[in-house]
Amino acid sequence: MQTAHKHGGDGHAHKAAPTVEEITDFEVLEIAVRELAIEHGLFTAEDHRRFTEWAESVGPAAGSRLVAKAWTDPGFNARLLEDGVKACKEIGIDWAEPTGFGTPSDYMNFRVLEDTPRLHHVIVCTLCSCYPRPVLGMSPEWYRSTNYRRRLVRWPRDVLAEFGLILPPEIEIRVEDSNQKCRFMVLPVRPSGTENWTEEQLAPIVTRDCMIGVALPRPGRTADVHPVHKARRPVQSSTQHGRAAE
Repeated sequence: MQTAHKHGGDGHAHKAAPTVEEITDFEVLEIAVRELAIEHGLFTAEDHRRFTEWAESVGPAAGSRLVAKAWTDPGFNARLLEDGVKACKEIGIDWAEPTGFGTPSDYMNFRVLEDTPRLHHVIVCTLCSCYPRPVLGMSPEWYRSTNYRRRLVRWPRDVLAEFGLILPPEIEIRVEDSNQKCRFMVLPVRPSGTENWTEEQLAPIVTRDCMIGVALPRPGRTADVHPVHKARRPVQSSTQHGRAAE
């Protein structure tokens, strides 16, 4: 409940500012499910704290290593496409026990999608934010946003263009929808000019966005910097609709 107060000596009443930032519907749902799981003994608050710290400390370096190794080792490339979970063990990532103190929520089904000169993959989770955390770390905020999730499946070229990725019409764009049982990662096409590079040289140019599919790797690009483009056909969240109706 907000109360009015007088500010300074101007005699005008102002609504009190909220004490916390507003949270999304999904964050409210996550809190409710988490508290219910703790109450029923599925895990403890300490378990959740330790897992959260682990998840926030993991970046996309493991995924970058997977791609770099696949680019330089045809045998590993084939194994990675056949069984992503098994291939991950070759670089020290065990999906069954990535944290060392318990199995995370990610299911044991990890598929790597190989791009070609005529086919480009991009991943999304239209329902929530399913994401291959053991190899890519925490998902970026935009990946979980309504504008990305709802629009990518309908207008993929428009959304990719907002990231600065404009693909010619002859390249097919295939959107893969992650879900509660399966996680995906993109294996991008190796860029020209890197033919004699080692795995150690290749890994830094394989950024998180390249493995989601909203960017392409290239020599000299080692960070994800997004150009600012106004969204075409933006959507509003339920919270935004509620505000508009007030």
